[in-house]
Amino acid sequence: MENEKKFSLGGIDQQALFGPHDGFIRRIEQACNISSLARNGDLVLIGQEADVEKGARILGELSGLIRRNRQLTQTDVQMVIDVALSSAEPTEPSALGESPPVLFSGKKGKIYPKTAGQAAYVEAIRKNDIVFSVGPAGTGKTYLAVAAALAGMQNKEISKIVLTRPAIEAGENLGFLPGDLMEKVDPYLRPLTDALFDMLAIDQMEKYFERKIIEIVPLAFMRGRTLNHAFVILDEAQNTSATQMKMFLTRLGSQSKAVVTGDITQIDLPENTESGLVQIRDVLRNISGIRFVELTKSDVVRHRLVKEIIQAYEDYHNRQEENP
Repeated sequence: MENEKKFSLGGIDQQALFGPHDGFIRRIEQACNISSLARNGDLVLIGQEADVEKGARILGELSGLIRRNRQLTQTDVQMVIDVALSSAEPTEPSALGESPPVLFSGKKGKIYPKTAGQAAYVEAIRKNDIVFSVGPAGTGKTYLAVAAALAGMQNKEISKIVLTRPAIEAGENLGFLPGDLMEKVDPYLRPLTDALFDMLAIDQMEKYFERKIIEIVPLAFMRGRTLNHAFVILDEAQNTSATQMKMFLTRLGSQSKAVVTGDITQIDLPENTESGLVQIRDVLRNISGIRFVELTKSDVVRHRLVKEIIQAYEDYHNRQEENP
C-alpha cells in the first residue's frame, strides 16, 4: 500500500531544491523509488512508508544546506542520498540484545554501542580501513572512534593514535585570542581530550602524551606526515576544505585506520567554500575498504533532553518554512 507524506516548501528556494530541469528531485525519486507532486505549497511524496521517509529526510538535509546559503551541486545531492540510503534503520537500544559487544573498558566502565546505528558504526570501523561517520551532536561519533582507537592499541593492532580537527573559528579570529599557538587551538581540540579523560587514568594518559603514543594536533600540522601503524581520527570534518580532506586522507600509512566524523548541517566554512566532507562521498564512491555511516537523532545518547532539543530545532525550522 502506497503512503503519502507532505514536505513543506514554505520559505525554501524551490528552484535551488529541485535543481536544473527538476534534476535533483528526479534523482531523489529514482534513488528512493518514490514519486512526488507539488501541491498547495507542499511536495507530496508517494511510495512505501520507509521510502517516503528516506525521501523526506534527504529533502530536509538539502533544505538545511540551502538555508545556509549554499548553492546545491549534484555532488551535494548524491552524497546526501547515499548517506541516507546506506544508514541503518533506527532501532531501540534493546534490539542490540542484553549483552552488546564491549568496545573498550575505560576508567568509567565498559564502553559499547547503545543503538543499532552505533553498532553499525563500530562494525564498520572493525571491517574497514577508512570510515566516514555523519550525524548530529550527541550520537557518539567521536567518543566511539576514540574508544575504538584505544581498543586497537590495547589489542596491539596499532601503536599510535592521532586525533585532529580543523581550527575553524565560529565568529572569532584565532589571531586575537591570548596565548601561544597550542593555547589558541586548545578549545577546538578539547572535545577529543574530554573523551580520553573519560577512558584513561590521568597517569596513563600523561605517559601516552609524553611518549607521543597519543597526539592531539590541529589539522594544519598533519601536512607532510606519513602515519604508519596508527589509528587517526579527524573530527568536525565538515569544516575541512576539499584540499584539506585530500591532505588528511593521504597521510595514512601501512597498517593504519582512519575515522572521519562530522555533521554536514553545521558547516562553518566561509561562503562559497565547498566542504571536503560533502565532496568526498562522490570522490571515493567506488573504492572498497571505505565505508560511510550515518547516525541520526535516534542514536543520541547524551542527556535525554539533547534528543528533544534536536527535534525542537527541526520543528522550529519546519514552522519557519511553513510561515516565512
